[in-house]
Amino acid sequence: QLQLVESGGGLVQAGGSLRLSCAASGRTFSTYVMAWFRQIPGKERQLVAGISWTNKTYYLNSVNGRFTISRDNAKNAVYLQMNRLKPNDPGVYYCAADRTERLSSSPEAYDYWGQGTQVTVST
Repeated sequence: QLQLVESGGGLVQAGGSLRLSCAASGRTFSTYVMAWFRQIPGKERQLVAGISWTNKTYYLNSVNGRFTISRDNAKNAVYLQMNRLKPNDPGVYYCAADRTERLSSSPEAYDYWGQGTQVTVST
């Protein structure tokens, strides 16, 4: 079992930065693939960034170079540093964990989810 709690969302001006955090409970956190998904109303959840337990990373094309995902296994935490935020970045950001080794873009592959944190970008 793994419980995930996100924090760090909020309102920011376009061009600004936010850092999302996801705190996980569970003894085997280091073996999970961790990811951040984004969801906007009427749309499916979309993988924004993911990190494997070997620190292999994936980024959605539109955030590549602006967002950075990282993990701290000693603290059971994963982070998403979001820089140069754009008007198309807002949504509810969810932290997710997958017990398999493969970094998947499909929400169905993930076993555990946080409650989500809202990110709003003003122009």
